[in-house]
Amino acid sequence: MSKIGTKQTAESKVARKILISQPRPESEKSPYFDLERKHNVELVFHPFIVLQGIAAREFRKQKIDITYFSAIVFTSRNAIDHFFRMSEEMKISIGQDTRYFCITEAVALYLQKFILYRKRKVFYGADGTNKSLFDVVNRHKEAERFLYVCSENQQDNEIVSWLKNNKCEFQLGFMYRTISNDIKPVFEQNAYDVICFFTPSGVKSLLDNFPGFEQNGTVMSAFGGNTSKAVEDAGFKLEIKVPSPQKPSMVAALDQFLCSVKAPK
Repeated sequence: MSKIGTKQTAESKVARKILISQPRPESEKSPYFDLERKHNVELVFHPFIVLQGIAAREFRKQKIDITYFSAIVFTSRNAIDHFFRMSEEMKISIGQDTRYFCITEAVALYLQKFILYRKRKVFYGADGTNKSLFDVVNRHKEAERFLYVCSENQQDNEIVSWLKNNKCEFQLGFMYRTISNDIKPVFEQNAYDVICFFTPSGVKSLLDNFPGFEQNGTVMSAFGGNTSKAVEDAGFKLEIKVPSPQKPSMVAALDQFLCSVKAPK
């Protein structure tokens, strides 16, 4: 178990309680709950980070003309939410020909909440890695002006470096900021066999709350190449990397993992 000060060896290979570092799904039809019933495990949902939207008046200080850009880069659903929030606050109409470049298909499909998906030009990486995103951007870099929508304290220098090194015309658009949430209560009363991360900021939040956190056999799972790198850079052993062709979602990855370990008694 991963309660602070409690140790469980990885060899025991029993998973009874899993911490999902995101808010609890609003719909009871979420596949997370099917997973819970299928494997008789307990899922605990608790967001590790809190997002604060940057107000339009503050965004204007960046002197960015959103309408100038022909392509928008998104690496999360949060970025999509804040991009369209900002556009609405600033009363900006997004052009019909705007192209969207997304880190994963799941992020790309989220655009349906804001646009007529089939009538827009949407591209996404094949496997959720930065490299797969670079592959699709690379095919269009000569003709596009990219706006990379991200957090004010964005932690992904790899994307920025690639855009620079490949001579893409781009600009960073800071539309929100990430703050570590208070996660101490959720650890004080529970011990976890698996912790699932979804952003590098989630990993930072764990260390902000528990600077001396020891893994002690806890299985770490990470969604996205940037998050995987953050887990490993923090010195943790990463056992579940998502997505992949065999594990396109966190639910699929957990299902596969739970099938591979001993069922709890």
